[in-house]
Amino acid sequence: MTRVTRPLRSLGFLTIGLFDRENPRAGHETTLSIIERGERLGFDSAWLRDRHLQYGISSPVAVLAAASQRTSRIRLGTAVIPLGWENPLRLAEDLATVDVLTGGRLEPGFSVGAPRRYDEIAPALYPDTADQEDFGYERLARLRRFLAGERVSPFSGTEGIEEYSERVEPHAAGLAGRLWYGAGSPASTTWAAENGFHLLTSSVIQSVHSTDFDVEQDAQIRLYRETHPDGENARVSQGLVVVPTDSATPAQRRRYEAYAESRRGRVGIPQGPRGLLFAEDLVGTSEQIAERLLSSRSFPQVDEVAFALPFAFEPDDYAQILEDIAGRLGPLLGWAPSPR
Repeated sequence: MTRVTRPLRSLGFLTIGLFDRENPRAGHETTLSIIERGERLGFDSAWLRDRHLQYGISSPVAVLAAASQRTSRIRLGTAVIPLGWENPLRLAEDLATVDVLTGGRLEPGFSVGAPRRYDEIAPALYPDTADQEDFGYERLARLRRFLAGERVSPFSGTEGIEEYSERVEPHAAGLAGRLWYGAGSPASTTWAAENGFHLLTSSVIQSVHSTDFDVEQDAQIRLYRETHPDGENARVSQGLVVVPTDSATPAQRRRYEAYAESRRGRVGIPQGPRGLLFAEDLVGTSEQIAERLLSSRSFPQVDEVAFALPFAFEPDDYAQILEDIAGRLGPLLGWAPSPR
């Protein structure tokens, strides 16, 4: 096996938090249970995706508020919150509140751009300002300024019996320095680096130099670190779908392999007008997956990961996958669990 050149110091996982339309509570409870299990297994971080008008978590900040009261150590992240749906000032209040509840364990990730299917939802989302909304980077920069404590009101003090602050309250010290950006193109990667955001790189990336996903992700990480003021110390978290089968039942293995096979046809073929490339899902023993990762171009460059849990699996499947990642795959990648 290829020698570990950059031992993995932070092991995380990512979930979409699926639920049933007629019984949404059960799915949300399953997500919270997965996060609790992750902490018991020693994972360093748990991340939630954001899905609007779908049967996945639409309010990750609210779910992480609940998770903050069921955990004590694991870092809690979002990958990612699409800011086109959000008012930065109100979101800053929510994020700061949850960070206070976690004791400083929140690590929010974001993306910018117009919401998906914007023409259809604009009348409901922005009935009076749809044509005036700015979905560019300034929306995220404004959010960070609010989290850092920038004045949002000219007034502070007492009016009658009410006391007012000039900044977002509660103020969560340090949160503004823990923000991530989910980048998929050279332009967004450069912006994230120049503006001091940590980089979330995922299983989807824009094709620029080739149709090889690993080549593109390698170039992205190098571009980011060459541009970021912290250079090689700039934080990069890689998110890929990995499914170790060490302790899986034969039925689980068949299901996992069928899932990966159903998605393999898009690998190596640029998709859509932006030419997006998808990473291959890695299914196999921990030894096999570690060999693939360590022999790749991109993985040896990172020391943080947030492995994505596949969609639509059962709670027992997620339990087995997490246990194999923490107990077998992680150590093969140079990782050791955090003290409990």
